[in-house]
Amino acid sequence: MKYAWIDGYLLDKTGVTKDLQQDWNWIRYQIGGKMFAAICLNEKNEPYYITLKLEPSEGDFLRQQYEDIIPGYYMNKMHWNSVKADGEVPDDLLKDLLDKSYQLVLGGFSKKKQKEILERHGI
Repeated sequence: MKYAWIDGYLLDKTGVTKDLQQDWNWIRYQIGGKMFAAICLNEKNEPYYITLKLEPSEGDFLRQQYEDIIPGYYMNKMHWNSVKADGEVPDDLLKDLLDKSYQLVLGGFSKKKQKEILERHGI
């Protein structure tokens, strides 16, 4: 996978946990029990997609700009997008998209729950 930095980058975010969803063979990154990113693995356990959540208009725009960004693989095609793990999406852009996905999912919780998640991790 081109983006070898991704695991450490996501785990450095406040409150993030990771697990392996064996039925799908996905490494899931979650905040407050809700997924905001996943690394989709093939039958050889090699990454082939990085899936993340975006505002629908931004996801649609990016899919038009980059052939390596497609509608979410096995996800809601309006809100989720997948980036080819060996594609040509610049690292800085992918980091920005992962940050946005994290913020979108965190922002979906009530203010009280957001505060609990962040305080539990010393923020």
